[in-house]
Amino acid sequence: MMVDTEPDAPEPDAAEIDPSGLKPADETPIEVPSATEDETQGTRSRRLQLSVSLRSLTVALVIAALVVGVGVLASLYVGAQRKLDEQGRQSENKTHAESVALTYAVEAAAMNYRDLDTWKVKLVAGTSPELSEKLTKAATSMEQILVPLRWESTARPLAAKVRAVTGGIYIVDSFVSVLTKTAQAPEPLQSTATYSVTIDSDRDWQITEVGGVGDALEPK
Repeated sequence: MMVDTEPDAPEPDAAEIDPSGLKPADETPIEVPSATEDETQGTRSRRLQLSVSLRSLTVALVIAALVVGVGVLASLYVGAQRKLDEQGRQSENKTHAESVALTYAVEAAAMNYRDLDTWKVKLVAGTSPELSEKLTKAATSMEQILVPLRWESTARPLAAKVRAVTGGIYIVDSFVSVLTKTAQAPEPLQSTATYSVTIDSDRDWQITEVGGVGDALEPK
């Protein structure tokens, strides 16, 4: 009897036996996310959404603040510009009123007994109808003094200053230097005549009242 001395070959594992003669395909395990992982992802998503919402809100608030700031600055600028424009307009009006008053004062102070008609025309130039009537009557009365005295006077402007403004009414003090000759004083005498001139800018800058015309008749 023969004894097989070769070692026993290991029996193949049942799992390794493929009846078709093919090797079994590699099996890849499929990982199924656990409930804990789903909750973690959901929490992260909510946090991201909250972060984006807060960021959007912050940006919106910043934009709103900028818009309000720009609006306030624009309003301040417009207000300041209007104020400057108004100040400029008032300054121009005062300058114009002073010019009107000073021009009138020079014309009113210059007289020549030989040609009082020209002076009478200048005396009422630029005045309102009511004042023109009053000045015409005053000039007629003054003529009775000027002719006998042989009054001759020349005038040059010195200064004019707005004393008061009420609405569109300007009261201006005008100062003129007057050189006067009369039959009693053939040598020119220097004097300063002061005129208070009221001007209504709403009536096309008409002169509505004049004071001090008589001052020019008093040589110092």
